[in-house]
Amino acid sequence: MPNCGGMGEYRAPKSRQSLNDYWWFCLEHVRAYNGAWDFYKGMTPGQIEAQLRADTSWQRPTWPLGRLGTGAWDEEVLRDPLRILADAKQDKVRRARGQDKVPADLKEPLAALGLSWPTTLDVVKARYKELAKRHHPDANGGSRDAEERLKTINLAYAALRTRLGADARVAAAG
Repeated sequence: MPNCGGMGEYRAPKSRQSLNDYWWFCLEHVRAYNGAWDFYKGMTPGQIEAQLRADTSWQRPTWPLGRLGTGAWDEEVLRDPLRILADAKQDKVRRARGQDKVPADLKEPLAALGLSWPTTLDVVKARYKELAKRHHPDANGGSRDAEERLKTINLAYAALRTRLGADARVAAAG
């Protein structure tokens, strides 16, 4: 600033168009400059709105969903080395054919544990532990009802563990 004896240690942008080009001021004058500087000065309301919208995406171009990629899929994109898509399709076909129906001998044990078919041994174990803690007679003041409920839970768990464990052994051997 003219007639200022202070060191120009603080920078301030020269204009909105050149934000990387700076004026250098002393602390007193940079505060005054920044207090009077308005980034949006001289812009119309439409230009201000456009600037704010561009700033929400860090000045990067954006497109509405669904506009890009409407052409044919690239075969490289559709590669399925882990067979996730193929397995999902097979599951859908199996359900359509009714092959995913609950085995008759497992309907009651699944209902006792509050589970649905299909399920895994890990899910059954986790549910058993949860229910056993909740319905254990010691946790319920020696209640006879809790004891009977725990017996039902134990029988259901044993049936599911036996069946799912055997299925897992067959799948591993096959």
